[in-house]
Amino acid sequence: MKIYTRTGDAGQTSLVGGKRVSKSSVRLESYGTVDELNSHLGLLAACAGPIDPDSATFVRAIQNKLFNLGAYLATDNTDISIAPSGIAQAEIQAMETEIDRLEESLPALNSFILPGGCQAACQANIARTVCRRAERRVIALSETAPVNPLAIGYLNRLSDYLFDLGRHLNHLSSTPEQSWQP
Repeated sequence: MKIYTRTGDAGQTSLVGGKRVSKSSVRLESYGTVDELNSHLGLLAACAGPIDPDSATFVRAIQNKLFNLGAYLATDNTDISIAPSGIAQAEIQAMETEIDRLEESLPALNSFILPGGCQAACQANIARTVCRRAERRVIALSETAPVNPLAIGYLNRLSDYLFDLGRHLNHLSSTPEQSWQP
């Protein structure tokens, strides 16, 4: 099977189900940004693995859910009650549990901190900012098409997790956080 089809050369692509849309549509922006996030998470898992294999495994599980989310967003749904496959309130709760676990070993935040630190923490922060953009793109899609609220909630919680994961990776690697100096 060839990777190229030439069907998108005129600036359109097919959604799941065959409907043709512009490559600049808000729907493509939403699932394209989720795909970009997933790529950043792949690099994050590779960077985090030597520091914290459990977190790398957790990130890889998130990648699978994001693939499902991308497929959901690439489908022209009209039923808001349909949720992305594999994303339910239980997955959001699991992320909250993981956030709580990470925070147990972290010092309290007394000021804003700058993104940075060890390479894995830097990648967590890049992924966090891409996640926030994905969330904004999915919200923009929800203003023109039905989107199950779990999709937005999942991305919102994921960005929280990525923030704490960056702090956690810095902590494990004994890399100090840099406070913002206004």
